[in-house]
Formats: sequence, structure tokens, C-alpha cells
Amino acid sequence: MSTTTATVTIRIPTPLRGFTNNQETVEVSGATVGEALQHLVEQFPRLKPHLFNEEGRLRSFVNIYLGDEDIRYLQREATPLKPGAELSIVPSVAGGRL
Repeated sequence: MSTTTATVTIRIPTPLRGFTNNQETVEVSGATVGEALQHLVEQFPRLKPHLFNEEGRLRSFVNIYLGDEDIRYLQREATPLKPGAELSIVPSVAGGRL
């Protein structure tokens, strides 16, 4: 387990910016993706139910990318972070007709 805490940038998608005071990006600290997300929802508590379910797990329709890599194909929330890393929250889009 990494003990180095990194300062990282989290990109907030437009539909969720109302819960982050309309900020497009938020800087947080964390040694892992999970720690960074926890710090994000501590800073913006109204965001938590949009990212996590009642058991505290990341919702299935919320995708988190570290750079261009989907964390589901890395170590999920345990993925270690380096200083200056960029996380992107990408909600799944479904339904509708074109």
C-alpha cells in the first residue's frame, strides 16, 4: 500500500458541477483513487450519493479514469496516484433514440 499522498486534479462532468459550486476541476489529496474520491465527497457532501451507493461502493454507472485509463482495468479504487495525476469522472450515458 502506498504511503505517499499525492495532490491530484479531479475533472467534474457538467451534470455534477452543481454539487461542486460549478467547479470544472477540484484539487484533492490521496494516495489512491479511493482516497481522492473520499476527500472529494468530504469537501462536497452533496456529491456523494451521485458517486457512491448506500454500501459506500462506487456506483456502477460512474466511470473513473486516471489519465486515459479506466480504473476498472487497473486496481479500481486501490489504484495508486502520483502527484499531478488527473482523474476524470465520466457518468455512463444510456437510452434514447437518435
